[in-house]
Amino acid sequence: MMNNVKRYPTKKIFVGNVAIGGDAPISVQSMTYSKTSNIEETVEQIKALHFAGADIVRVAVPDIEAANALKTIKEQTSLPLVADIHFNHKLALIAAESVDCIRINPGNIGNKQRVAEVVRACKERNLPIRIGVNCGSLESEFENKYGQTARGMVESADYNIKYLEDLGFEDIKVSLKASDVQRTVEAYKMLRTMNNYPFHLGVTEAGTLFHSTIKSSIALGSLLLDGIGDTMRISITGELEKEIEVGRAILKDAGLTKEGLNIISCPTCGRIEADLVTAVAQVEERTKHIKTPLNVSVMGCVVNALGEAKSADVAIAYGKGTGLIIKKGETIAKLPTDELLDRFLEEVEIEAKKNKES
Repeated sequence: MMNNVKRYPTKKIFVGNVAIGGDAPISVQSMTYSKTSNIEETVEQIKALHFAGADIVRVAVPDIEAANALKTIKEQTSLPLVADIHFNHKLALIAAESVDCIRINPGNIGNKQRVAEVVRACKERNLPIRIGVNCGSLESEFENKYGQTARGMVESADYNIKYLEDLGFEDIKVSLKASDVQRTVEAYKMLRTMNNYPFHLGVTEAGTLFHSTIKSSIALGSLLLDGIGDTMRISITGELEKEIEVGRAILKDAGLTKEGLNIISCPTCGRIEADLVTAVAQVEERTKHIKTPLNVSVMGCVVNALGEAKSADVAIAYGKGTGLIIKKGETIAKLPTDELLDRFLEEVEIEAKKNKES
């Protein structure tokens, strides 16, 4: 898959050992749902996210118990840790002693003096700050003037960016989140031309796996294809690992990363000559360990199969009782239907190994 996306040039910052912005890869984040004060459960969730491929993890810090737990949690994980702070700036001061980044919401963190104290603590420890603007919790002056709109979010972000800059602080990343696609995209595009800080993308409160995948794919996909975005989270009411899986899939299908198989399969219709649903499910399950980027095609009839096979590394073309295995557009085997899938998977493994070694 070709990548013709020209990313907007942004300042590079570091969250722990993970670079954000500049020429760094777009990172995928998630957030634990445990009570952070429950150290064991929180560490287990962070480990699960690490195994799923997360680059960064955020934890809620709603109280002093959570803030005090951060030091022990940090000692037990290698993932960069972001402390999510609302209302009580003193929790940020405690968190800054242990974590890799502080996220504050200007709409509820309090007056300028409190923000200045957080900035001072982050400066001392060389920590970046994420300005997290949410449409549902804007400062009153912006909500009263603009309502819960994209313009309101942008004005809030711009005001707070300039305030941090006035304090001599520029290790900043910004998020502008609404619970719907249109306001989210509009806000990010509006603010993008106003500064060069890295953006953290996301649709907040996006719902279940089904709804969040759709909203996030539309919003984040459109922004990424316009070169906007340096890190991202898919907000799902459900399994944490799914947030990483969907985020990685969006990056891959937008052509921004090259990892794993791109599986091309036809929709089910009256022409198919095999149990295509089962076949594709088996391909997904039995190839999920492969990280080498490959295009593979699993087609249920000959109408589109040969055309798709021309651009696939390995392909199946099912027919009546038999089918073809095709590599790089060349037919290498004609086999009975019940032998096709295993041979196809063998060829995928061979191709993946060959491409990895080269």
